[in-house]
Amino acid sequence: MQLRDLAEVFELGQQLFTAEKWPTLYRSWDDHELMAVFNGNSETCLVAVAGEKVVGFALGRIMEKPRNAWRYGWLLWLGVSPKFHRARIATRLLRRLTELFVAQEARIMLVDTDEQNRQAVSFFRRQGFGQAVRHVYLSRNLDDHPRAIERRFDGAEEDEQ
Repeated sequence: MQLRDLAEVFELGQQLFTAEKWPTLYRSWDDHELMAVFNGNSETCLVAVAGEKVVGFALGRIMEKPRNAWRYGWLLWLGVSPKFHRARIATRLLRRLTELFVAQEARIMLVDTDEQNRQAVSFFRRQGFGQAVRHVYLSRNLDDHPRAIERRFDGAEEDEQ
């Protein structure tokens, strides 16, 4: 991935990782997330191109835990344009990212996805990932918080003026 690819990667991610489709994603797909991953880990950020258009991407990073000699390769985001599903782009991106992690001496590769994303879970299992561990993410709607109600009420009054 190069700097010039970021706009197309961001746009493709916007299409794939919507709050409507995946409301419980604990990481947000936004320009800050993309820039943070790219700026800190550009060597493990990959794109797939058809013609001159980005049709897929993989964003990964090496993770080291304190007091642990092991290095982990973490696939943070993997996306492929729906027009290119079944073209083995995700497989090729994952294979190349795996090679990069091995070259950087990662001993374990991690990936996470929503358990309801059956297509992704099946894909990762076919690629050799296992040992699924459930992790609970809780959410709280703050629309009924007194300050949120007050802010909406104050905004409505300003609109009337």
